[in-house]
Amino acid sequence: MSGALVGGFLSAGTVEQSNVYASVRSPERQQALREKGFTNVYGDALHGGAREVAAKSDIIFLGIKPQMIQPVLHALAPHLDPERHLVVSIAAGITLSDLEESLGHGVRVVRVMPNTPSLVGSGASAYALGSYANDADCAMVSRLLSSVGLAIKVQEKMISGVTGVSGSGPAYVYMAIEAMADGGVKCGLPRETALMLAAQTVKGAADMVLNAGGDGLVHPGVLKDEVASPAGATIEAIAELEAAGMRSAFIRAVVASSRRSDELA
Repeated sequence: MSGALVGGFLSAGTVEQSNVYASVRSPERQQALREKGFTNVYGDALHGGAREVAAKSDIIFLGIKPQMIQPVLHALAPHLDPERHLVVSIAAGITLSDLEESLGHGVRVVRVMPNTPSLVGSGASAYALGSYANDADCAMVSRLLSSVGLAIKVQEKMISGVTGVSGSGPAYVYMAIEAMADGGVKCGLPRETALMLAAQTVKGAADMVLNAGGDGLVHPGVLKDEVASPAGATIEAIAELEAAGMRSAFIRAVVASSRRSDELA
């Protein structure tokens, strides 16, 4: 996820590559980043990396698995200046109060749940402000995230739900695209043709819901009804999806992801 955000920021021109400083534990990952032109790559956060990043950066993104974040927070805390540093966490399940308690009094914190399509400028991110974050911090995070897609400010209690919908959501959609393509292959389409048609159909349908360039959101039920003509092929397919429990499966998937996000804390 960190790589997707950085790649998106660079592609959007929001951040210059020379202004990116990274602490990476894996030597292989360090080398891979250097080969991509990142010159400011430091080692493990627990062994000097956190200190180096804090010394060079004003905005620090925590792209760490929630199970591993506490030692990194403790390594970073002594090097933070509440007047200078803004800390942005993308760790699932780690609350603002957890971050503030570990990083120290007065540290400005923002909690974000982004998703991987940020890499191609089509991300969906939600963010919540900590106790000490100010309007300028809110504007900065909004500008960064908006440069790689949609960014919505929410109350922190909503972040777990965001994780279930958009944080994990790309995986559900990839499975749907793959399954649609498999259906096309079963009906005689070449694999590449079926995959391109399925992916473009999902992209186009999403644009219709978002009503790009129009008056706002359009309810997907309305759009679905416009495709499904009486006794036609589409309503026949919809009946099959309903019989298979597609809606309830998606709902259960979102709830399970949201619940797991809370468990990871």
